Amino acid sequence: MQKYHAKATIVDGYRFASKAEARRYGELKLLLRDGQITALRLQPRFVLQEKFVRDGKKIRAVTYVGDFEYFERGRKVVEDVKGVLTPVFTLKWRLFLGRYPDIDARIVKA
Repeated sequence: MQKYHAKATIVDGYRFASKAEARRYGELKLLLRDGQITALRLQPRFVLQEKFVRDGKKIRAVTYVGDFEYFERGRKVVEDVKGVLTPVFTLKWRLFLGRYPDIDARIVKA
């Protein structure tokens, strides 16, 4: 069972965490086919903080994984489909916005 009652859905062999995310994928596929967006990519990963070693212990990198990445009118767009904005997501989103100011970052409400 998923948190927040999201139901995992499979479309085109891809597993989406929710029906809303799968629905948005369908919308983006139509925009891609129509030429309104290009280079659609799923689950793009961005480093928010590099890995490091402290006191001999390896600390993993902190990453943010978006739902979709594509180009719209030559500008990179990253989307995240959310029904609930958790504290962890909100923190990572803010770090993402600060580290990647040239990316058009969008939250799509479910």
